[in-house]
Amino acid sequence: MARLDEQRPFIPVNIAVLTVSDTRTAANDTSGDTLVERIGKAGHRVAARAIEKDETGAIETLLRRWIADPEIDVVITTGGTGITGRDVTPEAFERVMEKRIEGFGELFRMLSYQKIGTSTMQSRAIGGVAGGTYLFALPGSTGAVKDGWDDILVWQLDNRHRPCNLVELMPRLQEHLKPAAE
Repeated sequence: MARLDEQRPFIPVNIAVLTVSDTRTAANDTSGDTLVERIGKAGHRVAARAIEKDETGAIETLLRRWIADPEIDVVITTGGTGITGRDVTPEAFERVMEKRIEGFGELFRMLSYQKIGTSTMQSRAIGGVAGGTYLFALPGSTGAVKDGWDDILVWQLDNRHRPCNLVELMPRLQEHLKPAAE
């Protein structure tokens, strides 16, 4: 069973939050607000926040900018993961990801199934890595954001989480770019 090793000092990470929506604004972005509040409560820093329309190119451009920013360790998006014609967040992720984290989407849907049943099959939640930055796309509902953060990300983004966590892997995410030792 997973646990927190209280002997280890907590290491905060810098997280960018992107809401993908054709209709949300700063005034009514409840999912983004929920995510920002939970990130702060967990002791992490919100390094950037934006709202972007459901347009693959625009999402990709922002993701690339945040991936290139050394002050951003993790990008979490909310919205655009459904199956309608305007839902394009996973497509934008596919354009930038170097590696997929298959287990993230699988685990999200497994946990979601316990709450919303077979409707969870409509979620295309996805996780990955690009340029040493973790990328996670959550559905746009406030409930989905709570589930994704409270049941998965808060634990995996805590370096004290045992038996393992994503934070302790951060220094190794770009080791493929280092020259091989002779």
